[in-house]
Amino acid sequence: MRPRPSWAGKYDDPILEFLADTNAALPPAVVAFNLEWQNIVSPAYSTVKRRMRKLTTHGLLEKVDQEAGYYAITDKGRAYLAGDLDAEALENDEE
Repeated sequence: MRPRPSWAGKYDDPILEFLADTNAALPPAVVAFNLEWQNIVSPAYSTVKRRMRKLTTHGLLEKVDQEAGYYAITDKGRAYLAGDLDAEALENDEE
């Protein structure tokens, strides 16, 4: 079981898992569409956009294109999914 920081939202894991599975850099609108289309979860676009920004502040995602708003999972994000990060390290790690 992976550690879940107190700031984590219910859509954070599906967002991270989707980006890890696709191994792609994608904008929030595409992530939101695919999460619903593939019957994974059905978050609103605004929720996905907000959560992706939050995941970026904690280093689990990175914004790889500032203008177009494309995000990719980081090595830290992959370590989180694998359960290799200490929960305490995730609590106060805003960059």
